[in-house]
Amino acid sequence: MTTDDITRCIAACYACATACDRCAAACLGEEEHLQHLTRCIALDADCAALCRTAAALMARSSELTGEICEACAAACMACATECEQHDMEHCQQCAQACHRAAEMCQAMAQDVHAGAASG
Repeated sequence: MTTDDITRCIAACYACATACDRCAAACLGEEEHLQHLTRCIALDADCAALCRTAAALMARSSELTGEICEACAAACMACATECEQHDMEHCQQCAQACHRAAEMCQAMAQDVHAGAASG
């Protein structure tokens, strides 16, 4: 991966974390649906935390980047899948951000692992 690819992946992770924070906060305000949104809120929190961690590790070229990016991609996909089940705009926006971060993190993890195998 190029420096630009890494920078884009970091940006996608931070954008996803922000979307997840917004989604969780908005879900908490959905009083009439709150009981049905608890999993969404929990996955938003998990995804945001992993996205921020992945971005930090990528920024410092950590040797654990591949592993954390795999975990981040999995969290992003779980969150996207959950958010897609809800009609609220904040959930739909979150799902889009999660898909983008998942794709980029999965590519990052594959590239890191490929580089480690050839190195």
